[in-house]
Amino acid sequence: MSTVTLSIGPKSYTIACADGQEAHIKALGAMISEKYAQLGSARAPLEAQNLLFSALFLADELADLRRRATPAPAADPGELDVLRKTVATLEAELATARIAEADPAPQPSGDAGGADIAAEALAERLEALAAQAEASAAALEAGAASA
Repeated sequence: MSTVTLSIGPKSYTIACADGQEAHIKALGAMISEKYAQLGSARAPLEAQNLLFSALFLADELADLRRRATPAPAADPGELDVLRKTVATLEAELATARIAEADPAPQPSGDAGGADIAAEALAERLEALAAQAEASAAALEAGAASA
C-alpha cells in the first residue's frame, strides 16, 4: 500500500492507494483541485460543501460525456433494407454514368460547345450520385453498427 498527498483548496489530504496507482490518484486529485478552484469567491464556509460542489462539477461533465457517448437507437430492419436497395441503385447509376463518361456518344461536328456542357453536366451528375451513395452507405453502416 502507498499513500499520496493531494492538495485541494487550502487543505491537504493523505490518501491510501495500491502500489503503482500513485500517479493516477494524483491526476484525479488535480482534476478535483481544478474544479475546486472554479468555485472562486463563491466558496462555502464548510470545506465539505466546497468538495461536494467540486464533485458535482465533475459529475456534470461525466454525465454530459455519457450522454454524448450513448449509441443511436437501432435502425429498423425494414429501413436497413431500403437503405441497402438505395445504395445498390445508386451504385448501378454511378457505374452506368461512368461508362457513359468513358465512352461518350459521338457529337455532331460543329457543336463542340454542346459537348463541353454535356460533359460538365455528366460530371456533376456523377458527383451527385457518388455523394448520395456515400451518404446512403454511411447511414447503412451506422444502422448496421447499432443493430
